[in-house]
Amino acid sequence: MHPSRAFKMPIIKRSSYYNPDYRQGQSLIRARSPYLVKNAITGLALVGFVISIYAYTIRAIKSDDFADAALPPKKEDILKDTVRTKGSS
Repeated sequence: MHPSRAFKMPIIKRSSYYNPDYRQGQSLIRARSPYLVKNAITGLALVGFVISIYAYTIRAIKSDDFADAALPPKKEDILKDTVRTKGSS
């Protein structure tokens, strides 16, 4: 190892689709243009599907009544019961 030697970055092979400053070239824009509308529609459909699942889930949870669900006792109640049983024996 030579710490004083400058570290050379490997040269990245440049694609013909990108400009020297790595921005999209005209050929890449032309190649992507037929898919732009299809991709946008697919993205909107996926976002709509996810939002509809989220809304359905929230609505289903709001309409559920959890009054019949058994809750575990609180820690304070367990500690009070433990102290009472130890004190009475």
